[in-house]
Parts: sequence; C-alpha cells; structure tokens
Amino acid sequence: MSFTADSALVQAVLASPNRGARVGDALDMLILHYTGMPTAQGALERLRDPAAEVSAHYFVFEDGRIVQMVAEADRAWHAGAGAWAGARDINSRSIGIEIAHPGHAGGLPPYPEAQIEALARLAGDIVVRRAIPAHRVLAHSDVAPARKEDPGENFPWERLARDGVGHWVAPAAMRDGRFLAMGDTGQPVEALQAMLALYGYDQPVTGHFDETMRAVVTAFQRHFRPARIDGVADASTITTLRDLIAARPA
Repeated sequence: MSFTADSALVQAVLASPNRGARVGDALDMLILHYTGMPTAQGALERLRDPAAEVSAHYFVFEDGRIVQMVAEADRAWHAGAGAWAGARDINSRSIGIEIAHPGHAGGLPPYPEAQIEALARLAGDIVVRRAIPAHRVLAHSDVAPARKEDPGENFPWERLARDGVGHWVAPAAMRDGRFLAMGDTGQPVEALQAMLALYGYDQPVTGHFDETMRAVVTAFQRHFRPARIDGVADASTITTLRDLIAARPA
C-alpha cells in the first residue's frame, strides 16, 4: 500500500486503504474540502480508517504540513455523490485535498495563514503538473450543493486565484433590485438555470425555482459571492455569475 509522494511538497506519506482504480482516463478537477472535525489528528485517523470508507489524496495541517494518503493515479473517496459539467463520478476525475478545519460546526474560524500558504503551493503544483483548468478547481459544495458546505464562505478563494489557483472575478457590488427566489417561475428562472448549468453546476432547466435551485445558488454564493449566503439570486449574484462565464477560457 505504500507509494512515493507525487509532490515534492509532501512531508510524509501516510497511506490510506480507502482507495481504488480510477474509471476512465480523465483527471481534470481539483476538489477542496475542510475536514469538519474538532482536531486534525482525529480527521487524519478517520481518513485512514477502513470502516469510514472516506479518504483524500492530500491532507493539509493548520501549520502547513502536508501529508499524502492516496497516490494521484488512484481514486480517493472524497467527493461522494455529486456532479459537475455533466460528469457524475467526480472521484474518478479529480484530486481531493482535505484541509484541517473544524468547519461550520466548529464556528467557521479563519484559516491560518501558514495553512493557506502551503495549500496554495500544493494546489499550484497539482494544477500545473496535471493541467487542471482554473475553472475546475472547485469546492466540495460546488459539486454536491444539496449535501455539503465546505470549505465554507470564509475560504480565501481570491487569495488562491492571485497565486494562480482557481477561477475568480471580483464579486459584483451588493445593490437593491430585482431578484429571483424560492417559488418563482418562468423565463427569467430558466435563463438563470441555464447560466448555472453552463458554468458547470448540476442545475436542470425547469423554469421553477425549487429547493434544488436554492441549494445551487447557495453553493455559488459560498464560493463566488460570499458577502451574503441566502440562496436568493439577487442582482449581485447574477452579475457575478455572468462575469465568471464571460471570463472563463473557451
């Protein structure tokens, strides 16, 4: 079960048995998670526990230490049920990084600077070696919006983007104006659903603003417009989405 680290930034290899063979040959996504547990050690142990049936390729401690648990060539069990841009076996086409952090249940404290600096270096190394496009560096909540909240609305996506990791535009200013919310129907809802799906979210175009759409809008806000996380598609949310689509490479 032992293997050689894929990145020179790894301080230790602590192999997890929770892994398998990738299905297909596409590896074009990087998924970021928080552990959501009180201690880093407890999270690390769980990711190596066969009974837990979860794992990730990399683990980043609060002080910036990096551990690799699954070789990049193998399929780690980090994303679970989810979808992005039509793909549903996210684990087979992604690399997963777990960031030691107590999460929403632990009060969502700031991420330590040493941890984010190490994460940015690691993620930058991965996306260069694996040629992962910026717009496919994603939150766990992006690919599983109905189930997940991590790595949370205080995760510094803008900082990572400055270091060349991930897709980012400045969020549009908050302002009053027309919005779309639960229960709305019609062409404006269809148009927004089509935009969300175009960017990659698993959003069917139904013309009905339902619980599924509210979860998707919430996930989008967590990542790209974190000033207010309410699942309401206000002008700032819609404009930020439009700008992201316009700025994405063809």
